[in-house]
Parts: sequence; C-alpha cells; structure tokens
Amino acid sequence: MNILVTGCNGQLGNEMQVLAPIYPQHTYFFTDIPELDITDLEAVSAFVQKNNIDLIVNCAAYTNVDKAEEDEATALRINADALTVLGSQSARVIHISTDYVFSGDEHTPCREIDPVAPRTAYGRTKYEGEKRLLAVCPDAVILRTAWLYSSFGNNFVKTMIRLGQERKDLGVVFDQIGTPTYAADLAQAIFTVIDSPVWRPGIYHFTNEGVCSWYDFTIAIHQLYGGIDCQIRPILSEEYQYKTPRPHYSVLDKSKFKKTFNVEIPYWLDGLKRCMEKLR
Repeated sequence: MNILVTGCNGQLGNEMQVLAPIYPQHTYFFTDIPELDITDLEAVSAFVQKNNIDLIVNCAAYTNVDKAEEDEATALRINADALTVLGSQSARVIHISTDYVFSGDEHTPCREIDPVAPRTAYGRTKYEGEKRLLAVCPDAVILRTAWLYSSFGNNFVKTMIRLGQERKDLGVVFDQIGTPTYAADLAQAIFTVIDSPVWRPGIYHFTNEGVCSWYDFTIAIHQLYGGIDCQIRPILSEEYQYKTPRPHYSVLDKSKFKKTFNVEIPYWLDGLKRCMEKLR
C-alpha cells in the first residue's frame, strides 16, 4: 500500500518512521505541517491523488490541553475540521484519539461503548473529530490512547528527568490514575491494524497494560534512569492547581483490541524500560 502518515514530527509519527523499515512492502509518505496542511481540502486531495494513497494514518493533533482552552478554534480546526478533510479522501483512515473524550470520573476501565463526556476543549475537539471522521468515512479505525510518551519530542518522562536533575524536592500528583503508553508500542499497534489480513473498522482502545498514578510513574522514571537524587512527594491535584482539569481516572479497557487482533500488549513498566534505554 501507499501510506500517508501525518504529524510525522511528533512522538508517534517519529515512532512510525522507526518501525516503517520493518514493513518494507509498503511505500510511506511522512508529512507534517511544512509538507501538507491537513485542514486544506484541495491540498490533501491533490496529494492523495498524486501519490495514489491507499491509507492515511493521522498522527497529527492539537494536544496542548491548557492552550486549547484559550484557543478552542485552532484546536477544533486541527482535531476536527481536518478529520472531515482526511476522511473524505479515497483512502482508508487510521486516526488516533484520546482518553479525554471521557469524563475522568469513572472507577472501572472505559470501554469503547461507554458514554463519552469530555470536560475540556481538547477532549471536546477530539471527540468532534471522531464524529466527523465516522460521518464521512464509516469504515475508519479510531485508536484511543492515553499518557503517551517517547524518546522523541517533549513529554512527561523527559520533564520528570529534567526536574529530577534540577531539584532536590518535587511534588507529583497521586490521585490521577491511568496507564503510561510508550509511543513505540502504539506505533506497533497501528502496524498490527495495517497488516491485519482483514480490515476491521471501528473504535478501539490502546494503551500499555497496567495502571499507576503520576506519582508512581515518576518514581519509576527516576529509578530506571538512575543517578537522580530528588525526593518525590505525593500531592493532591488541588495542590498542583491545574489551569485545566485533568481526568482523575483514565484507564482504558483494551479487551476489544486484544481480541480482534489477537495480540498481547506490553506492561507499562516494560515499555518504560525500553524507552529509558534510548534516553540514557
């Protein structure tokens, strides 16, 4: 297939580029804003036709949760308007969405059939993107994920390493629960969908296995990285004073993905160990 990957300069897009040589049977077109504006219908249509694109993997997104509250219009353009553009092409689509479509007040892992209730501009625009994509491309695949990190780009893992080296004391919230997801494992999941003998459209959840708090995650980051002498204190969300509310519980049920594609998903700590080997 000829595969267009958008957002190639982001965490997931970079991990897709790392894995692509393992699947040499396909031809890849990796693009970001300089190469292709995914909100421009004429530009996208021309690109798809010129390169005979069979599949679009959309890794592009407006992901700054706080800035989205201040500029929801821009977030909507990238997270939703672009999905109408991408979904209206003569190509299949794999799109990455988020746990933020849920309220974050759940107490059991969220399933694909559970009601959504986004509480932030980021969550609202991402859910709107899901709806717009399915309206024009009902056989699309949507993968919702959470707590994404990588050796590429800016993310929580790199921030905690930096702060741990700069400070002797650091407070990290312990009352928000989720699953850290190594972008390399999400990229592998995307290739699993691509290379499945049968195209299986629908909404799926994918994160690494297991659960932890941001506090637990930070402890693991520092222990695995090594050489960091920083006292980590567990604090409540209200002590951190977020500009935008964060989900207190954002664990996703991955049963559907595992059953449909017959795969085992790596434990979050194992994913972190592999990422840390690259960062060190």
